[in-house]
Amino acid sequence: MPRTGTTHLHNLISADPEIRCLPYWEALEPVPDPREPEAASEPHPPGPRVARCQAQCDQQDVVLPYFKRMHEMSAHYVHEEIDLLALDLSTMFFENLGMTAQWRDGYLASDQTSHYAYLKRVLKALQWMRGPDRWVLKSPQHLEQLAPIMNVFPDATLVFTHRDPVSIVASFCTMVSYSARLSDRQVDLEKYGRYWADRIKTMLFNCMHDRAMVPASQSMDILFHEYVGHDMERIEDIYRLADQPLEAASRQAMRDYANANPQGVNGRVIYRLEDFGLDADRLREEFQPYTNHFQVRFER
Repeated sequence: MPRTGTTHLHNLISADPEIRCLPYWEALEPVPDPREPEAASEPHPPGPRVARCQAQCDQQDVVLPYFKRMHEMSAHYVHEEIDLLALDLSTMFFENLGMTAQWRDGYLASDQTSHYAYLKRVLKALQWMRGPDRWVLKSPQHLEQLAPIMNVFPDATLVFTHRDPVSIVASFCTMVSYSARLSDRQVDLEKYGRYWADRIKTMLFNCMHDRAMVPASQSMDILFHEYVGHDMERIEDIYRLADQPLEAASRQAMRDYANANPQGVNGRVIYRLEDFGLDADRLREEFQPYTNHFQVRFER
């Protein structure tokens, strides 16, 4: 789930020069336009795809000045691969653009295996253009798509991050409803709260139901309170599980990233569950099967 430390974890691993990650500019335009003269030299020096992406990020900073306090967006910032899945017209990404219940129902009722196969095809093309040859990827939607993932990426190592769902709901609803001002003239906070509390519950319960599909030798669970303040210890656990060498240069690159990006570097946000008409005790009761299953520690 988002807001569980995944962004920091994702960026730390992405700082490793031995690991291939997906920068935002590449997620938006994975393949260069051969008609553009700079295409052959991308991404060094920066070509038109990078420039277009950064212009979009600069515009977002103007219309959503506080968004980067919740999730930084820049051309070279590591991004999720849901934009690549969107190219094949099947991803929960479209739900983030508006609470589209009809899209959600169709998406959940459809086998996503062919779309994950398309994602793999795109990743292979990107890897052919630029290495290294081992990827780090992340997206909340994978929680409810474990069967397609294991069918298409049978040798993947999966890391599940867990946090108090009440904190997740408060944080995620704040972020989504804030960005909704771009498309919704009158943002109904309680409507957003109800929709996303239910959606997050669906994702977490699907994960709980399907978690056993992933072999223990290829997966691990990380609790939020075990990660905060112990990030490099968890990184070492992940690398051992994935049989990925963690060299001195990789460790230094991760330390450099952490030092340059301390928590709250862009400012902080106060997340208030009551803004969305939601009650913490009621939510905690609804999520109890999940929190009991993964022994999640409550935060508020």
